[in-house]
Amino acid sequence: MNVPYAEVIGDPIIQSKSPVIHGFWLEQLGIAGDYRRAHVKADGLADYLAARRADPDWRGCNVTMPHKQAVIALIDRLDPLAARIGAVNTIIPENGELVGYNTDAPGFLEPLRPLLDQTHYFRMARVLGTGGAARAIIAALAGEGMVIVAAGRNVEKARALLDELDPAGEHHVASLDHFADATDFDFDDREGCLDLVVNASSLGMSGQPPLAFDMTHAPPGSVFYDIVTSPLETNFLNAAKAAGFRTVDGLAMLIGQADHAFRRFFGAVPPRGEADVNLRARLLA
Repeated sequence: MNVPYAEVIGDPIIQSKSPVIHGFWLEQLGIAGDYRRAHVKADGLADYLAARRADPDWRGCNVTMPHKQAVIALIDRLDPLAARIGAVNTIIPENGELVGYNTDAPGFLEPLRPLLDQTHYFRMARVLGTGGAARAIIAALAGEGMVIVAAGRNVEKARALLDELDPAGEHHVASLDHFADATDFDFDDREGCLDLVVNASSLGMSGQPPLAFDMTHAPPGSVFYDIVTSPLETNFLNAAKAAGFRTVDGLAMLIGQADHAFRRFFGAVPPRGEADVNLRARLLA
């Protein structure tokens, strides 16, 4: 008997942890379903979607690099958040249409929700990186009333990103190099404020150059968030911990965005809370 299935597509795809996450939840809930990897290159994207559109067992797919923007021209409709971000990481067949969603944004915010639900005098996020992940993160943070400093190798690209995603916001740009060297800047009183420092780039990932960030650029009480998942304990997070800052690792966003996708794929709420401990153990095994 055929079972409903979803999958993750990308090029490369072998590194994706999504099958472990969704497989764990299917197992825990006793759902007869499957979640797979599919290696899809850019020149095969249209054929892939055409074939899956005709498959009654296909419940959708997650989209990873480098296809998050390319798929937009090949699907029928965009969810408003995905349209605003300009990137799709989840495609769902709905009433004969392929609909594009972005679960990266709510997934990124999930571990920050207890902080964001509080009232602050001022909120600022230093977002390091201007690539595809940064798009979702900047859009998500702008929606939470954060003043954003977007830092990239190309400052003009950072400014264009802010102007596109939140043109009415009073945001700032900086060169990524600016944060590499120590500063003697004297931060004002941060009591009642929320400060985030986010690595939204691939710097620090296995096989990539390290992210150079001097801790003197972080206001007191900052929360450091790194979206890199390999290694999970990056130099960026380890340095922040050593300096006494709170940290959030990349699995938090990965599991959070998968939660939103799973609900759409399989029509069920995945087990969280204590189950996250077991899921993390499986992901790190």
